[in-house]
Amino acid sequence: MDTLTWIRETYNDIINKGDPRIDRYFMVSTPWPCMAVTAIYVLLVTKIGPAFMKNREPFNIRGLMVFYNFAMVLLSGYICWEFAMSGWLTGYSYGCQPVDYSYSYKALRMVDAVWWFWFSKFIEMLDTIFFIARKKNNQVTFLHVFHHGALPMSYWTGLKFVPGGFGTMHAMINSFIHFVMYMYYGVAAMGPQYQKYLWWKKYMTVMQMTQFVVVVIHSFQLMFIDCNYPKPYGYAIGTYSAIFLVMFGNFYRHAYAKARRQRSAKSHANGVTNGSLPNGMVANGVYANGKSHQHHE
Repeated sequence: MDTLTWIRETYNDIINKGDPRIDRYFMVSTPWPCMAVTAIYVLLVTKIGPAFMKNREPFNIRGLMVFYNFAMVLLSGYICWEFAMSGWLTGYSYGCQPVDYSYSYKALRMVDAVWWFWFSKFIEMLDTIFFIARKKNNQVTFLHVFHHGALPMSYWTGLKFVPGGFGTMHAMINSFIHFVMYMYYGVAAMGPQYQKYLWWKKYMTVMQMTQFVVVVIHSFQLMFIDCNYPKPYGYAIGTYSAIFLVMFGNFYRHAYAKARRQRSAKSHANGVTNGSLPNGMVANGVYANGKSHQHHE
């Protein structure tokens, strides 16, 4: 057997081990559509987009961003609800929870929820497109692009082989985080006059990090229990969450702790002693001109 034949047969063998229930879903039967969209995304946001916008004025897309963010609030809320109703609030165990591979209504509803969660990651790539269209290239960080570029393919694997059970708890939590996050972004996109309602920005980052801590603990309990769930998937989820916990912790330290020290130093330099913040800065780190940093999981 030559090498190409071995590769082809190994690939077909792996694909054939996938859950047959998901073959009817869009872009799922093979990994190639997912890989192609991800590659186009990375190329677009790192090369083509910035080059296209280099000598152009930022686009005014406030209305589009308000619509997009509140549409994502609805989608994220729907996905979170479906995860809850198809398992996590209707009988799933928070310890060992095998995948239900049956064709029951509840099992198929969970598969639907997993597909919508996965597909939403492609929609969320628009976050980066909007940054570039508004020439906010400083917000297109490695963390941001790595997050959006890595998630679709990693979640495709879970959707293809384990669409349900233990590993979907992190997806339900993540959907709730996105529900809150896009609510924040929707209000922020409405204009500077709404910035006063966004005092809770840094607490949203704390929620994101808390999410990672919960998922790490939940995932690595597989090391200590006997469970009929593929442990490598659980460990992969836990490891991925641990990586993002470190990355978001670093972002939090730089975005808030450093900013707090700078504000304190600036206040003392300006003779400010009443706790007010100089230069129009408000306590959540969002400036009066409506600028804000957006990082999320």
